[in-house]
Amino acid sequence: MYNIVFMGTPEFAVPTLKALFNSEICSLKAIYTQEDKPVGRKQTLTSPPVKIFAEKHSIPIFQPQKLRNNLEVEAHLKSLDLDFIIVVAYGKILPKNILNIPKKGCINVHASLLEKYRGAAPIQWSIANGDNTTGLTTMLMNEGLDTGDILLQRTLDIFIDDTTETLGKNLSILGSNLLLETLNNFDKIKPQKQDDSKASYAPIIKKEDGKIDWSKPAFEIYNLVRAFNPWPIVYTSYEDKKLQILECDLLLGDDEENKDLKHGQVSNINKSGIVICTGKGSLLVTKVKLSGSKEMSSMDFARGRRLEVNYIFSSWFKL
Repeated sequence: MYNIVFMGTPEFAVPTLKALFNSEICSLKAIYTQEDKPVGRKQTLTSPPVKIFAEKHSIPIFQPQKLRNNLEVEAHLKSLDLDFIIVVAYGKILPKNILNIPKKGCINVHASLLEKYRGAAPIQWSIANGDNTTGLTTMLMNEGLDTGDILLQRTLDIFIDDTTETLGKNLSILGSNLLLETLNNFDKIKPQKQDDSKASYAPIIKKEDGKIDWSKPAFEIYNLVRAFNPWPIVYTSYEDKKLQILECDLLLGDDEENKDLKHGQVSNINKSGIVICTGKGSLLVTKVKLSGSKEMSSMDFARGRRLEVNYIFSSWFKL
């Protein structure tokens, strides 16, 4: 039986944690997760999903502010006689002294097919870039950013209506299974070195990444809407207010450059939504949220604001 410490934070990490908790080959000694954080308008102090699971099952929880130069953390981990540290979306970098503690190593479950999409947001960027496939990688961790030796990989299709939420759920389930397969066969797996020349990166998402440039093709904007929901949510400017685009659809057969309309111009309003001209093709916007208002169907928005055909949504908006 393997002695294990699990390090993870968001909902994405919970299926893997649950799989370890239920596994007959693992003894879960402790869980490390990020600190509770204020959430929402009222800034309510909220526990991360991994902590909620740990509390429910009476697993020891630790939430250190930092790992680097933290002698207390180092001493605690050394006292557990660990075989592995398992890391899934923890959100903190493990320093060398921590990486060297487990006898067999530290394993990360990463939501991409490395070497592609090293970094913090592989799920979002795979959708934003219009990829048709993605996957999971288990790897031995080193001091680099997702540069460790690859253990196992599994591929997963990205469907045209997938969002970060739906794809993340599917990947989290696949990841839990892949980790158990990795642990069950660890001594038989031959780690594979990564080819740094093939590496690409998925940087942290910023608020400004959600700003719509209506001169881009419709399918690119559509992919951003899917990728950046639930955060930061793509947005445009309506009468100097921030209008978030929560849901939209592509119009089949409409993929030509429209020279008669401006980018961001409304070409039609119907029971399905608001049709907006882009750099190539048009986008059917179906659900929106105006700053200071609740989310609503685009038809309700158009009716309430008396939006008319030929109105031009601006790409400009000051955060």
